[in-house]
Amino acid sequence: MTGIIEAHNLRKNYGSLVAVDGISFTVRKGEVFGFLGPNGAGKTTTMKMIACVSPRSSGVLRVFDQDPDVQPAEIKQRLGVVPQETNLDPDFTCFGNLATYAGYFSIPPHSAQKKADELLDFVQLLEKRDVEVEKLSGGMKRRLILARALVNGPDLLILDEPTIGLDPQARHLIWEKLKTLQAQGNTIVLTTHYLDEAARLCDRLVIMDHGKILVEGAPADLVKQHVGDEIVEVEKSAEVLACLAAHNIPHEVTGDTVQIATDSSREIAKILFNSCQPKKMLTRPATLEDVFLKLTGRTLRD
Repeated sequence: MTGIIEAHNLRKNYGSLVAVDGISFTVRKGEVFGFLGPNGAGKTTTMKMIACVSPRSSGVLRVFDQDPDVQPAEIKQRLGVVPQETNLDPDFTCFGNLATYAGYFSIPPHSAQKKADELLDFVQLLEKRDVEVEKLSGGMKRRLILARALVNGPDLLILDEPTIGLDPQARHLIWEKLKTLQAQGNTIVLTTHYLDEAARLCDRLVIMDHGKILVEGAPADLVKQHVGDEIVEVEKSAEVLACLAAHNIPHEVTGDTVQIATDSSREIAKILFNSCQPKKMLTRPATLEDVFLKLTGRTLRD
């Protein structure tokens, strides 16, 4: 086995619907690996197969060199899962949620209580130890779910939208904790709709659409390969569009803005100023979001 997770021609069908369409990937030990894509791209379905929740329809999937369809109990012992939904037990306090969950892994009560306090301290919730879950903020609940996922000392963390709905402070705190976990040797697989989050956290990622993998690589490499170094944005007008066409400058129209991906923004800006007379223009670094929109389009998905 060369990776913590290996998939070859992995497929998942729901009747006539093909949710995951023959994808192949490897997740290496100690890396943060991301699955990006629009709604319905197949990200969460892939995560569910890895987490031994949903059996594959065909193809090969190995987690810790074991088959999730054959050895789910053994794999789950080594997994920590942060689901997209908040599914804490409202009948327990923060401490109670962690200590009770530890019982599912046959952790002795004394060890479970010690572990619960350590994890509450790790996610900065120790002062909320005896507070009922329903009295926590959204950010606190997400941190508690992360702590719960660490109760069994997992070798692989599976995070489905770990910072969904959080304010910037809470997001940055979770990012900090995930980087700490990676430094401690954890392997992390995540999905997220926050492209800045993926760029910041992921060593490598895939962008999926319609059940297929479109691209795979390190975030910075994907930006360089598919967009370039910079984006020049200029206000759309008939004059600007005609000017760009006359100079054979590739561009994309998005609403009332024209975007030009380039490795030489200064040269493009000079042409625009000298020949196109734009009303507004700005230059910014290209981002993973530019790659995402280029590959998957700008149409809203339900």
